[in-house]
Amino acid sequence: MRYAYSVTAALLAGGAALSLAGYPAGAQVAQNDDSHMARVVPRAGAPESFADLTAQLQPAVVNISTRQRIEISNGNGGNPFAGTPFEDLFNRRNGGQQPQEPQYREGQSLGSGFFISADGYVVTNNHVVSPSGRGTVEEITVTLPDGTEYEAELVGTDAQSDLAVLKVSRSQPFPFVKFGDSSQARVGDWVVAIGNPFGLGGTVTSGIVSSVLRNTGAGAYDRYIQTDAAINRGNSGGPLFDMQGNVIGINNAIYSPSGGSVGIGFAIPAETAAPIVDKLRRGVEIERGYLGIQIQPVTEDVAASLGLQRNRGEFVQSVQAGQPAERAGLQPGDIVLKVNGRDVTPDQTLSYLVANISPGTTIPLDVVRDGERRRINVTVGKRPTEEELRQSQMFDPDAEQEDDMAPSDNAVIEERLGLQVLELTPQIARQLGAGADTRGVVIASVNRNSDAARKGLQRGDIILSANYRPLTAVTDLETAVRGAQADNREAVLLRVQRRGRPAQYVAVRLMR
Repeated sequence: MRYAYSVTAALLAGGAALSLAGYPAGAQVAQNDDSHMARVVPRAGAPESFADLTAQLQPAVVNISTRQRIEISNGNGGNPFAGTPFEDLFNRRNGGQQPQEPQYREGQSLGSGFFISADGYVVTNNHVVSPSGRGTVEEITVTLPDGTEYEAELVGTDAQSDLAVLKVSRSQPFPFVKFGDSSQARVGDWVVAIGNPFGLGGTVTSGIVSSVLRNTGAGAYDRYIQTDAAINRGNSGGPLFDMQGNVIGINNAIYSPSGGSVGIGFAIPAETAAPIVDKLRRGVEIERGYLGIQIQPVTEDVAASLGLQRNRGEFVQSVQAGQPAERAGLQPGDIVLKVNGRDVTPDQTLSYLVANISPGTTIPLDVVRDGERRRINVTVGKRPTEEELRQSQMFDPDAEQEDDMAPSDNAVIEERLGLQVLELTPQIARQLGAGADTRGVVIASVNRNSDAARKGLQRGDIILSANYRPLTAVTDLETAVRGAQADNREAVLLRVQRRGRPAQYVAVRLMR
């Protein structure tokens, strides 16, 4: 019997599922010792039970629920003929009624949180207390382990890091916990998660740190502690504790084929969360650094095309006009190796490093351009809002191609790249919506079995350069392919322009 599983990535508030977050366990290891096999035993104090630790920590962990007012789209106000010649007739027969007022329904969300001070400040995930869809949060309730409920004030939220701070008040102090140093967490350390999965209050699970600084490709704050402690819907916003009772992570996501825990959970590290929570608590605006570039990792194919080591730096695909990167002289095709002296790696991405630099700060970038290493000083800008970023990334849809394009006969390009190309004439440039000064060659057809096809290249794309050398004729591309072969490189780096979109670099492997 065959089974198909789809891996889901969703947030963990009640009805959501991508989710997260000791002491090292013993293991036998072989050593270069002539006399015996050494045995590594657990560090003194490894717990036989988590009961005492749980008893100290659990009073500070709370259940968080919201009541929301969600707008229901009523379409055209109940007029089945809206948009037709009979629309006015329907309205007249109904007393000339205007479209109905919006309809609303009540919604709820459920998650976890924890006190970080005796005077009632609570930390949770932003998605636990944010409205769903076209909704408005009307009430937030914090429920203590003894069942006592308090109405909470929303102090501040930060969608990019998925963090929020609430405030509740009473005459007696609240039990609270403190942030620890997540940078000291090691793979194999014991951890304890406390929260309210599926509304089951006060649930405790334990596990180990499965990975530190896990990168899942979700953005500037895509650095998580991965754990196998069971985390489910409703655990969002709850704490992940080390064996000293410090919060080293805030649970917020899981990977799951079923929506339930399969032992792959994620927590926002305390080293990321604590400074943001402090600013939210004090009402300080959170400003993040911004360069104004589109980037991608240096993949194996990109490294092969340029003769670089793998997993070093990130590749600049495009540079936005008028933004800090352009003003500093950064160019498409540059590979950024260091930001302010810190290496750019899969665990320490360019986005993360820049986001955590204060706007207005001038920093050095170590880059590789045309095979040469150089240093560029850039003054970091302020990151726009998510809405502003979405608007800047909108493109016009691709237009239909009108005339047939007869490819030139070039066996080297066809056999090694799987492409048939032709010269970019003024007529073809107009047809493709390119400027009159655009230089390059045009793809007329793509071999479906080629790496070019797998990378998404298609008919009508304009190849502007190959391995950073501008193309003005088909023979220029042929020269680049032959040069890559002579240098024993397995790929060629092409800069490709598609109608209505910014030029992109694509590393295409040579066919054998």
